[in-house]
Amino acid sequence: MEWTGARYADRPTVEARIRIDAPPARVWELVSDIHLMPRLSTELQSVRWLDQVTAPAVGARFVGRSRHESLGEWETTSYVVRCEKDQVFAWAVSDPELPSAVWRFTLDVTDAGTELTQWMQMGPGRSGLSFAIDRMPDKEQKIVFVRLREFERSMAGTVDAIRKMAEDAEGTGA
Repeated sequence: MEWTGARYADRPTVEARIRIDAPPARVWELVSDIHLMPRLSTELQSVRWLDQVTAPAVGARFVGRSRHESLGEWETTSYVVRCEKDQVFAWAVSDPELPSAVWRFTLDVTDAGTELTQWMQMGPGRSGLSFAIDRMPDKEQKIVFVRLREFERSMAGTVDAIRKMAEDAEGTGA
Protein backbone atom coordinates (compact mmCIF):
# COMPACT_ATOMS: atom_id res chain seq x y z
CA MET A 1 0.00 0.00 0.00
CA GLU A 2 1.32 3.41 -0.96
CA TRP A 3 0.91 6.57 1.08
CA THR A 4 -2.15 8.41 -0.20
CA GLY A 5 -2.61 11.05 2.47
CA ALA A 6 -6.21 9.91 2.82
CA ARG A 7 -8.37 11.27 5.60
CA TYR A 8 -11.13 9.31 7.31
CA ALA A 9 -13.81 11.41 5.58
CA ASP A 10 -12.39 10.23 2.22
CA ARG A 11 -13.78 6.74 3.00
CA PRO A 12 -10.46 5.07 2.20
CA THR A 13 -10.50 1.45 1.07
CA VAL A 14 -8.14 -1.49 0.98
CA GLU A 15 -8.43 -4.96 -0.54
CA ALA A 16 -6.69 -8.29 -0.79
CA ARG A 17 -7.14 -10.63 -3.74
CA ILE A 18 -6.16 -14.26 -4.34
CA ARG A 19 -6.80 -17.02 -6.87
CA ILE A 20 -8.16 -20.23 -5.40
CA ASP A 21 -8.14 -23.62 -7.08
CA ALA A 22 -11.66 -24.47 -5.86
CA PRO A 23 -15.15 -23.68 -7.12
CA PRO A 24 -17.03 -20.62 -5.84
CA ALA A 25 -19.49 -22.82 -3.93
CA ARG A 26 -16.66 -24.13 -1.72
CA VAL A 27 -15.16 -20.68 -1.21
CA TRP A 28 -18.64 -19.32 -0.40
CA GLU A 29 -19.05 -21.87 2.40
CA LEU A 30 -15.97 -20.39 4.04
CA VAL A 31 -16.45 -16.64 3.49
CA SER A 32 -20.11 -16.69 4.52
CA ASP A 33 -19.34 -18.57 7.76
CA ILE A 34 -18.99 -15.73 10.27
CA HIS A 35 -17.95 -18.20 12.98
CA LEU A 36 -14.81 -19.06 11.00
CA MET A 37 -13.53 -15.48 10.85
CA PRO A 38 -12.19 -15.18 14.44
CA ARG A 39 -9.94 -18.19 13.73
CA LEU A 40 -8.43 -16.24 10.83
CA SER A 41 -7.96 -12.94 12.66
CA THR A 42 -5.78 -11.71 15.50
CA GLU A 43 -8.19 -8.81 16.10
CA LEU A 44 -11.66 -10.34 15.80
CA GLN A 45 -12.18 -12.46 18.92
CA SER A 46 -15.73 -13.82 18.52
CA VAL A 47 -18.97 -13.43 16.57
CA ARG A 48 -22.56 -14.49 17.08
CA TRP A 49 -25.73 -14.12 15.06
CA LEU A 50 -28.58 -12.11 16.60
CA ASP A 51 -32.35 -12.66 16.41
CA GLN A 52 -32.07 -16.49 16.17
CA VAL A 53 -30.46 -16.16 12.73
CA THR A 54 -28.25 -19.11 11.78
CA ALA A 55 -27.16 -18.21 8.24
CA PRO A 56 -26.34 -15.05 6.31
CA ALA A 57 -29.15 -13.12 4.61
CA VAL A 58 -29.64 -9.45 3.80
CA GLY A 59 -30.77 -7.69 6.95
CA ALA A 60 -29.37 -10.34 9.32
CA ARG A 61 -27.35 -8.98 12.23
CA PHE A 62 -24.35 -10.29 14.11
CA VAL A 63 -22.22 -9.06 16.98
CA GLY A 64 -18.45 -9.11 16.75
CA ARG A 65 -16.09 -8.68 19.68
CA SER A 66 -12.62 -7.38 18.84
CA ARG A 67 -9.37 -6.54 20.57
CA HIS A 68 -6.43 -4.40 19.41
CA GLU A 69 -3.29 -3.53 21.34
CA SER A 70 -3.66 0.22 20.71
CA LEU A 71 -7.45 0.53 20.55
CA GLY A 72 -8.52 -1.77 23.39
CA GLU A 73 -11.56 -4.06 23.30
CA TRP A 74 -14.92 -3.32 21.72
CA GLU A 75 -18.09 -4.90 20.41
CA THR A 76 -20.03 -3.91 17.31
CA THR A 77 -23.22 -4.99 15.62
CA SER A 78 -22.94 -5.61 11.88
CA TYR A 79 -25.72 -5.81 9.30
CA VAL A 80 -25.57 -8.03 6.22
CA VAL A 81 -26.10 -5.63 3.30
CA ARG A 82 -25.39 -8.00 0.38
CA CYS A 83 -25.70 -11.75 0.27
CA GLU A 84 -25.61 -13.32 -3.19
CA LYS A 85 -24.75 -17.01 -2.90
CA ASP A 86 -21.40 -17.92 -4.44
CA GLN A 87 -20.83 -14.26 -5.42
CA VAL A 88 -20.93 -11.54 -2.71
CA PHE A 89 -21.11 -11.38 1.08
CA ALA A 90 -20.96 -7.88 2.59
CA TRP A 91 -21.77 -6.26 5.91
CA ALA A 92 -21.93 -2.75 7.35
CA VAL A 93 -20.63 -2.13 10.86
CA SER A 94 -22.74 -0.30 13.48
CA ASP A 95 -25.27 1.39 11.21
CA PRO A 96 -26.20 0.21 7.71
CA GLU A 97 -27.07 3.79 6.68
CA LEU A 98 -23.93 5.42 8.15
CA PRO A 99 -21.50 2.55 8.79
CA SER A 100 -18.21 2.88 10.62
CA ALA A 101 -16.90 0.39 8.05
CA VAL A 102 -18.12 -1.81 5.22
CA TRP A 103 -16.56 -5.21 4.57
CA ARG A 104 -17.10 -7.39 1.50
CA PHE A 105 -16.01 -10.69 0.02
CA THR A 106 -16.46 -11.00 -3.75
CA LEU A 107 -16.07 -14.31 -5.60
CA ASP A 108 -15.41 -14.35 -9.34
CA VAL A 109 -15.31 -17.52 -11.45
CA THR A 110 -11.99 -18.15 -13.21
CA ASP A 111 -10.70 -20.96 -15.43
CA ALA A 112 -8.85 -22.39 -12.43
CA GLY A 113 -11.61 -21.89 -9.86
CA THR A 114 -12.31 -18.67 -7.96
CA GLU A 115 -10.77 -15.26 -7.58
CA LEU A 116 -11.54 -14.07 -4.05
CA THR A 117 -11.38 -10.41 -3.09
CA GLN A 118 -11.77 -9.12 0.44
CA TRP A 119 -12.44 -5.37 0.48
CA MET A 120 -13.11 -2.87 3.24
CA GLN A 121 -13.99 0.79 3.47
CA MET A 122 -13.50 3.03 6.50
CA GLY A 123 -16.44 5.23 7.42
CA PRO A 124 -18.30 7.35 6.76
CA GLY A 125 -19.74 6.83 10.27
CA ARG A 126 -17.54 7.28 13.32
CA SER A 127 -15.46 4.38 14.63
CA GLY A 128 -12.92 3.78 17.35
CA LEU A 129 -10.35 5.31 15.02
CA SER A 130 -12.35 8.55 15.10
CA PHE A 131 -11.47 8.98 18.79
CA ALA A 132 -7.75 8.70 18.05
CA ILE A 133 -8.15 11.25 15.27
CA ASP A 134 -10.08 13.56 17.62
CA ARG A 135 -7.15 13.45 20.06
CA MET A 136 -4.50 13.99 17.38
CA PRO A 137 -6.10 15.74 14.39
CA ASP A 138 -2.71 16.77 13.01
CA LYS A 139 -1.84 13.05 12.66
CA GLU A 140 -5.08 11.97 10.97
CA GLN A 141 -3.49 10.96 7.66
CA LYS A 142 -0.84 8.87 9.43
CA ILE A 143 -3.44 7.24 11.72
CA VAL A 144 -5.58 6.31 8.71
CA PHE A 145 -2.58 5.04 6.74
CA VAL A 146 -1.30 2.87 9.62
CA ARG A 147 -4.75 1.36 10.18
CA LEU A 148 -5.21 0.64 6.47
CA ARG A 149 -1.81 -1.11 6.45
CA GLU A 150 -2.94 -3.25 9.40
CA PHE A 151 -6.12 -4.17 7.56
CA GLU A 152 -4.15 -4.93 4.39
CA ARG A 153 -1.82 -7.36 6.22
CA SER A 154 -4.69 -9.02 8.05
CA MET A 155 -6.80 -9.37 4.93
CA ALA A 156 -3.89 -10.90 2.97
CA GLY A 157 -3.60 -13.51 5.72
CA THR A 158 -7.35 -14.11 5.72
CA VAL A 159 -7.69 -14.71 1.97
CA ASP A 160 -4.63 -16.96 1.99
CA ALA A 161 -6.05 -19.03 4.87
CA ILE A 162 -9.36 -19.32 2.99
CA ARG A 163 -7.44 -20.41 -0.11
CA LYS A 164 -5.66 -23.15 1.84
CA MET A 165 -8.87 -24.43 3.43
CA ALA A 166 -10.79 -24.38 0.15
CA GLU A 167 -8.03 -26.11 -1.80
CA ASP A 168 -7.45 -28.70 0.92
CA ALA A 169 -11.17 -29.49 0.90
CA GLU A 170 -10.97 -29.97 -2.86
CA GLY A 171 -8.00 -32.33 -2.52
CA THR A 172 -5.70 -30.00 -4.44
CA GLY A 173 -3.97 -28.28 -1.54
CA ALA A 174 -0.57 -29.28 -0.20
